[in-house]
Amino acid sequence: MARSVRIPAYGAELRRGDVQWSHPGRTGVPGPGGGRMPGNGRSSDERPMAWRYAGDQLKRWREAVGVSRQKLADEAGYSYEAIKGMERGVRKPQAHVLRCADELCGAKGKLAAAEEYLRPQPFPSYSQDFMAAEAEAISLCSYESEFVPGLLQTEETVLAMLHAHCPPLDDETVAERARARLERRMLLDKQNRAFNFVLSESALKERVTGPEAHKRQLHHLLDMGARRNVTIQVMPYGRGPHPGRLGPFVLLETPDHEYMGYEEGQTTGVLYSDLAKVSVIRQRHEMILRLALGPEESAAFIGKLAEEL
Repeated sequence: MARSVRIPAYGAELRRGDVQWSHPGRTGVPGPGGGRMPGNGRSSDERPMAWRYAGDQLKRWREAVGVSRQKLADEAGYSYEAIKGMERGVRKPQAHVLRCADELCGAKGKLAAAEEYLRPQPFPSYSQDFMAAEAEAISLCSYESEFVPGLLQTEETVLAMLHAHCPPLDDETVAERARARLERRMLLDKQNRAFNFVLSESALKERVTGPEAHKRQLHHLLDMGARRNVTIQVMPYGRGPHPGRLGPFVLLETPDHEYMGYEEGQTTGVLYSDLAKVSVIRQRHEMILRLALGPEESAAFIGKLAEEL
């Protein structure tokens, strides 16, 4: 019989071995490593449920009392099309619009109350199950081919990545996601949890910030790698067709000593516990560790890169 695994942050009971933490979406989404991501991932560009619900309520209240869309647009100082987009859930219903509608419709605070639920999510919708599992994991192992992993990013790198997001994020979302990413780094402070990161040489050399900020990022990697619960290794150029070329991944070990894998692409993320899939990722990770530089060699490699900047 399959055992149950509970992720406390969501209270969702899932069965080990035959359940994949995933969300409906298109299949075959390209991953950042150039391969194809598994299907059934939730798309990051789908309309947020809170937008859709608030927009629907806005429309229902307006129509129930006979307030036209143009009347609401005039009162709120928005265009007709903007109000239409909010009601369809393709645009975020703005707090000012909700307050105007609340007054026009006599909703007595029921519409204005939606503002609290429209605040930006700290992480993309497709990664929230992973974030919950990561927070509970007793060990984390990962391979990253393109960027410095989020847990190891400096504030300058975090902001550079968020400012480069496509499509652009609004200031409120950037601030909330930056706060969440920086707070997430505190997981590394838990000394009874083990972390192993393997970064490709490309991830270390490709700058997302200016030279000085990138140098600080490299020094930060050295500081983190000096912790006894954190190991950082480098996969240098010239290692041939190793498994890391298939794309980045994360392996988590739960407090019950079960394993989960996580893979993320452009617009989707999949967290899974299927034994066969997890076995494949564990084998690939072991091969990557054999081909990567050791911790001391990696520190020297990173230090040299910093000196050259």
